Formats: sequence, structure tokens, C-alpha cells
Amino acid sequence: MRKDGKRVWIIAACIAMLYVVTMLLTRSGGSVTNQYEQYAQWRSAYVMQESDHRSFVNTSNDRKHPVALSEGQGYGMYLTAIAGIKGWGRQQDYDELLNYYLTYRVDGVRVDGADGNTKSYLMQWRQHSNGHQWISQDSSATDGDLYIAYSLNLASKAWPKSSDQYMKLERKLASDILNYEYNGTTHTLTVGNWADATSKYHDLMRTSDVMPTFFKSFYESTHDRRWLEITDAMLDRLMDLSEDHDTGLVPDFAWVSEHDATAAKANAVASRYDGDYSSNACRVPMMLATSNDPRARAVVLRLLQFFNRQSAVTAGYTLAGKQLNDYRLNSFTAPVAYAASQHREHRYDRLQKDWQNVLVQPVETNRYYDATLTVMAVMGEVD
Repeated sequence: MRKDGKRVWIIAACIAMLYVVTMLLTRSGGSVTNQYEQYAQWRSAYVMQESDHRSFVNTSNDRKHPVALSEGQGYGMYLTAIAGIKGWGRQQDYDELLNYYLTYRVDGVRVDGADGNTKSYLMQWRQHSNGHQWISQDSSATDGDLYIAYSLNLASKAWPKSSDQYMKLERKLASDILNYEYNGTTHTLTVGNWADATSKYHDLMRTSDVMPTFFKSFYESTHDRRWLEITDAMLDRLMDLSEDHDTGLVPDFAWVSEHDATAAKANAVASRYDGDYSSNACRVPMMLATSNDPRARAVVLRLLQFFNRQSAVTAGYTLAGKQLNDYRLNSFTAPVAYAASQHREHRYDRLQKDWQNVLVQPVETNRYYDATLTVMAVMGEVD
């Protein structure tokens, strides 16, 4: 009996240890094997060479007719830098993505007032091939610039010998985000350099641009207190939007003032879903998941409570909680499931099942956006 009892205790202890290890892996992201495999699959499917020393993330799902976006370039640089920190991302791969970004920068304005243009450190938001050469559009998208800047900070940690170079570039890009993509009245970021003070879109905010972890990094690198003001203002406006509906859902875009925010109407800037929880707002849970700010935590917990009550996370919702579509997309599921994995103490049991599915499924090779957000979730946040 004593031997049997001892055996039971040993088995119980092993099960308990296995449970603890599983929970740790689940909370921090996927297992190292899952992370490596999904990153490698994603890179093989979406990263293409423009030249011997430049590469880009193809967002078109068609390798014969590729399209590069600053958003995709930022995601690619971010993932590659995280892979570098984990020990299996190559610096050469990062630098080729970096070289592409540096080649396709937006024209800037000379601060000395002299004739002639100079290049800013913002990335031109879109490039495509006309069959003979790359055609690029000389305006920016703030979300891409934010990811590129934060990736440079991560790259400085991944490859310390090049830290000075990466940090110098991060500071220059962070400075130009403030020069060209900042609304000094509302203390919020605009959606791009084209939404300047003369534009009717100057007071438009993209909710997925609320990135408190990134903003903290930029403040620590630049010591520019405007990043603290941006953090406060954008989180306050996101809280306003979250509290407007019992669901806690926030829209893709909102009009902001110094003290309030209002969801955009349909077709205000990008699509009929501009005022819904759609393809931009779906990133919000992931962008807030690891923030220690109580406002970020309040917004993400309200979102998780809503989604945990649903039978499945489907592709978009009105702010009142009505499904826009009855099908599922990983660009909606993965960010929510990742956020739930960071708040396990609240026991979002249904969402934890989604997270387990996200960890083990193969990377989609013909859905750039879904695949990219999935791999970002699986790779996890790097502190």
C-alpha cells in the first residue's frame, strides 16, 4: 500500500509539473518549437527579395503581383527582431528588410528653409510593380512607422554590436512621427502624414495605433515627453470609446478632440466598416495585452468579457455586438486569444481553447494579414 501510495504521489507531482510548464508556455506565447516553425513558415510564404540586399513583405497573396505596405514591412521587421532575440532570427534577414524601408522613405521638408527636399524617416506606405519597375506612393501610414520604429529598438537588443546604429534610426523615425504624424491639439497620432493640420482628417485616430508599450520605448529612447502625452491622450480616448457601449467594442477609426472621442461613420476614410470593430480594431486586444497601464487593462478586459460570451470570435462586429460576418478569420481570433492568454487569472475558458488552436495550426500561406497577426501572437511580447 505504501508503494502504491508513493507511486500515486509521484504521478500526481509529474502531472502538476507538466501543467505548470504548459501554463507558462501558454502564457508567454507558443513553445519554442511552435514559434520557430510558424515564423519559418511565415517568412517562406511572405518575404520576397527586391534585390540582393533588400527584401519586403508581400501583402498581395500573389507572388507574381507583389505589393509592399509599410504596415507589412513593420510587421516583418518586428517579427524578425523578436526571432533574433530568441536566438534564431538572422541579422542579415532583418537588415535586408531595413534596407528596403530606408530606400522607400517619404520626402521631408528641410528644417533650415533652404530649397530642395530631403528624405524623412517615414516609410512610403505602398509599393507595387507595374511590370517594369516599382511604383511607390509618397505618403505614410502611421501604424507601419510605429512598428518599424519599435522593431529597431528590439533589433538593438537582438544584435548588440549594431545597437548604436539601430537606436539612432529609432530616434530619427520616432522624431519624424512627431514631426509629421502628430496632432498637437489633441495630443494623439494622426493616421498618416497626409492627415496634416490642413486636412479634414487631422482629428481622426486609428484605434489600433494605441500602442502603450511602443510609446514607452520611444520615450525612453528619446526623452521626448510628448510620448507620455500621447500615451495618456490616446488611452483616454480609447477608454471613452470602450465605455460608449456595453460590449466594450471599439471602432476601427474615431474622431477625437481634447476631451472626447466619437466612432467614425461608415466610409469616413477606408471602408463601410470604419465605425465598426473590424480589420483595424481587431489588433487592439493584442496591442494592449501586456500593458501595465490600468486604462489599457480595463479596455482589454471588457473586450475579453464580450468575446468569452460568444460561441466563436467571428470576422467583425457592430459596436452593439452584432456580427458583421458569420465566418472566422485568424486576424480576429488570434489577437483576442493572445490577450486571453495574458489574463488567465480571469478564466476565459472558451478563449483559452481558441489559444490552443492558434498555437498548433499551420500558418496560412495565402492570407497575409491573418497569417501575420497569428504569428505575432504566437511569438509573444518581448519585454
